[in-house]
Amino acid sequence: MIGASNHFEVAKATATMLFGLSSGAALATVVGVLIEVPVMLLLVKICIKTKNWFIKE
Repeated sequence: MIGASNHFEVAKATATMLFGLSSGAALATVVGVLIEVPVMLLLVKICIKTKNWFIKE
């Protein structure tokens, strides 16, 4: 996922050329990267809100 997000346009073009426009691989290449960033931001938000659970005093 991270490799695909760094070279998003190349990943889209490669998946489309290798598997065709109607393939699941091309769809996953496009949609996967678009979902990755919001999910990572949500996880960071959860970690920040629950950081007090893990700090030992």
